[in-house]
Amino acid sequence: MALFTFDKPYSVGIQSVDDQHAGLFDVLHELHAAILKGQPNPVISGLMQDLLAYTRSHFAAEEAMLAKAKFSGLDEHQIKHRQFTTLVAEYAERCKRGEAALSLHLINFLRDWLAGHILQEDRAYSAWLSQSTAR
Repeated sequence: MALFTFDKPYSVGIQSVDDQHAGLFDVLHELHAAILKGQPNPVISGLMQDLLAYTRSHFAAEEAMLAKAKFSGLDEHQIKHRQFTTLVAEYAERCKRGEAALSLHLINFLRDWLAGHILQEDRAYSAWLSQSTAR
């Protein structure tokens, strides 16, 4: 069963960003499935590294787009990205060293953070971009 589905409610109206968000959902789905199947730590650790790499890539692309558009909330947005990336990096490293096991609690946290971030922060820049281009 899917953790959640990327669909219209999560769209920010920018296809490239929506595609990247869908990719993040896919990685979370893979992590969720691996936990449910009881996959060994090296598999889970690899998926956490994938999530970290994809997250960094997505955040960099999103921030570059916002910088180019002179988004007024970019600094705050970057802080939220860094906080999330730091958390994922720390947990991925702990998994890699065998110090932590991935749990459904963590998957739910990641899902909720991503969904909340898209629906609140990313929607804010989407609305701002629409208004700034309409001027």
